[in-house]
Order: sequence, then C-alpha cells, then structure tokens
Amino acid sequence: MNILEQIVADKRRKIDEIKSKKSIYELENSSLFARNTFSLKEFVNNENLSGIIAEFKRKSPSKGVINQISAVENVTQAYVKAGASALSVLTDELYFGGKIDDVLKARDVNKVPILRKEFIVDEFQIIESKAIGADAILLIAAVLSSAEILKFSKLAKSLGLEVLFEIHEESELDLLNQYIDLLGVNNRSLKTFKTDIRISKELASKIPFEFVKISESGLHEPAHLLELQQFGYQGFLIGEKFMASSNPGQACADFIKRLNL
Repeated sequence: MNILEQIVADKRRKIDEIKSKKSIYELENSSLFARNTFSLKEFVNNENLSGIIAEFKRKSPSKGVINQISAVENVTQAYVKAGASALSVLTDELYFGGKIDDVLKARDVNKVPILRKEFIVDEFQIIESKAIGADAILLIAAVLSSAEILKFSKLAKSLGLEVLFEIHEESELDLLNQYIDLLGVNNRSLKTFKTDIRISKELASKIPFEFVKISESGLHEPAHLLELQQFGYQGFLIGEKFMASSNPGQACADFIKRLNL
C-alpha cells in the first residue's frame, strides 16, 4: 500500500467515525450553511489580484512539520492583504495537521474564497464543507472513480460550491464533467511526492478551454508563475513556499511584489 492509498484508507475510517457522531441535519442547520459563497473562478481571474491561492498548511507526509507556530487567522489575513486571490486551508489532521476549525477561523476573518483542501471520499464531507464556510472543494482524480467524481461534483454545485478537480496525468482528463469549474494540475505526484512543473506545461494544451487552469505545487519562484501564464494558467496554488517562513504572510507579500516587478 503506497502513501496515497494509506491516506485514503485512514480517511474513510475517520469519516465513518465522524458520521457516527454528527448528522447531516446538524450540518444543514449550521449558521454558515445558508451563506452565499464567493466564486473561486472569479477571484482567480480578477486581473487586479495575483491569481495565487495561498495555502495554510502545518505539515505534509513528504516534508514533515512545516509550521506549527503560525495562527490560521493571522496567516490568512496576511495572505489576503498581500494580494492573494483566494485561500486554501487543509483540514486533514493525521497527515497534514489540519483541522475543521481552521476553515471556520479563516472564514470568520476573510471575505475571499476558501478552498477546503481535503481528501474527499464521501458526500458527507461536501455537505460539511458548506457548513464550515468553504466556497470550493477539491476532488482528486487519483482517489475517486468516475461515478464518484460525477456524483460529488454535482452535489457540490447544488450547494453553491465550486469544484477544483485535480489531476496529475493526461488520462485523468477523461474524468472531467460539466459540474467542474477549475482544473488543477498537481506538479507533485501523490504516489512519490516528487515535484516537477513540467507536468503543468505538458498538460496545458490538453485541458479544455472552458476550465480555469490552476497549477499546484513546486512553484518556488515568481518566474515559475510568469512562465506558466504563457501556457494559459490563471491560478497558482502555493503553500509550502510561504508556510516554511517564520512569517508566511510577509513571504507571500514579498513573492507577489517580485511577481509584479
């Protein structure tokens, strides 16, 4: 069993545990469930912003602990002030140190789209995402069947959530459907955790025009973003680059300043 398979197996067990304690009825009656969501597509395409989806991430299986000190409220507010188009907040606890409360806290102090970064394997998680104030969810091609992708993305759209669909190889483009809004190319293999931005370049021309293109992972320099813009990418998900700093918000601000020089 590789690391991705282990993560998914653990996630399914965790969701079963959560579902035994909390009902969909409770989620649908939460204070945030009825709110109007922000559009990740629109914010990423806003020419007055950077196109960066800045991520709050404490640790990862490949890097271990990245940042256990910074508070999610402070970091996400600083990201937005720096010019980030949107936020990504990890909620997987076992492997990434995330918490559901991180989305709630980020939502409370920010008026930009929040992507809930999670290994979604159950419809319950999508309803939960709306209940905690997320505006978009991540669906990962490598962990879902075609039927699950269609069912999950359709449910998300019915709740007013946008869908970022993540792929790593060309064959996964066959899993696209009309309920998906953004197509993310992960430059990091979820099986080996190695990164290579050539993946984004190689897949760019294969992505249908109607999907907003997002490049994810391994984006360490502003030059990477400028180069990928030439391949049609409008958005860029960056977390580790910022979170590895003692001041993630300032790291994001410095990055965007260099991007605009």
